[in-house]
Amino acid sequence: MQLILGSSSASRRQILSEMGYEFTVLSADIDEDIRIEKPEELVVALAHEKVVIHDGVIRKKPTTPEGASKFIQGYSQSHASTIGSVVVTNVKSCVRMEGWDKSEVYFHKIPDEVIDSLIEEGSVFYVAGGLLVEHPLTLPLVESIVGTMDSVMGLPKELTEKLIKASLQES
Repeated sequence: MQLILGSSSASRRQILSEMGYEFTVLSADIDEDIRIEKPEELVVALAHEKVVIHDGVIRKKPTTPEGASKFIQGYSQSHASTIGSVVVTNVKSCVRMEGWDKSEVYFHKIPDEVIDSLIEEGSVFYVAGGLLVEHPLTLPLVESIVGTMDSVMGLPKELTEKLIKASLQES
């Protein structure tokens, strides 16, 4: 079996490697600005994207320092949900399996100097919601996670394994 990860996400590569898989990365050039109101439907439609929900609003990747700052300040002493999808296609049988997973992240107060450092570093512009929970500056500020860290990072291991096995059984 040859496995292809259709995402350029470093977090997803890390998680799939941790699961013991060897794979090739082939990122799709897709328009991430499609408009779908239900986050569960949106992430499956994008199939490569993780969506962050804060106060009922879908947050994608911030595009400006001001936008990133606003996103991160909003998480301070609050929480956000991540909703991610996994789509597995068995190219031999053309069987496609898909699903989504949701986690909640609760934060302590996020100091302004941490926000400034994260924005200056720039990683906030490459992730949905503008915040890498696993980042060394962010992780100590996480109060709790309802769900799993791998789901928050964009590739829920349990769902991925389930879909891979199901797609192989259908061939």
